[in-house]
Amino acid sequence: MAGQFDGKVALVTGGATGIGRETALAFAAAGARVAALDVAEREGQDTVATIGKAGGTARFFRCDVANGAQVRETIAAVVAAYGRIDCAFNNAGVLGARLHVHEYPDEEFERIVRIHLFGVFYCLKHELVQMQKQGGGAIVNTSSVAGLLGSALGCAYTAAKHGIAGLTKAAAIDNGSHNIRVNAVCPGIIDTPLTRAGFDDIDARSAQVHALGRVGKPTEIAAAVLWLCSDAASLITGITMPVDGGWTASM
Repeated sequence: MAGQFDGKVALVTGGATGIGRETALAFAAAGARVAALDVAEREGQDTVATIGKAGGTARFFRCDVANGAQVRETIAAVVAAYGRIDCAFNNAGVLGARLHVHEYPDEEFERIVRIHLFGVFYCLKHELVQMQKQGGGAIVNTSSVAGLLGSALGCAYTAAKHGIAGLTKAAAIDNGSHNIRVNAVCPGIIDTPLTRAGFDDIDARSAQVHALGRVGKPTEIAAAVLWLCSDAASLITGITMPVDGGWTASM
């Protein structure tokens, strides 16, 4: 992968920890200049510092993806700093409350949907405008296995991730003529700080639902994202690609 993204600019939301951090590191290792966006400033700066120590180029931009005006301003700042956006990974997210649908608070449902679905929408809008101006690009959104299947005790997360899958297809159809590819990854159970904090049984659960019998690694999602953004995937757009250890194979 080294040098594969030389001269390119990669934007990663949720770049402070977990999947976003590993994807930012992977883009930088492959030669891209990285814009890491997140609300967690200390962890985001650590991502950037780690890239710098390895000889890469990265900048941190504090951004709440649920705030449309803030997303617009931040993406403008990324373009001002780097001149373009060649690849974007819209990945920022949270887990949300674990409750039945009839118990779910309105405010929590709206919060989760705004961060996930509206956040991807806001990012897409402004990334697409920039990529249209420059003649092309590649975007990957983070959906989930919960965007392909039903999921108990997570109605807001499940609804938002299904929405991201549909939004990805719509954006791909709208922008193919602009040489812009838009795809989504659908992770299974991945060993991240967020997942560990939200569930106490991810190893046992992974052994049960993943055909490979183990929990996934953030680096494995990062590898899929970089492939979808690379020239090797030049004919691929509009897909929602499971990276789930075989979870959905039996569904």
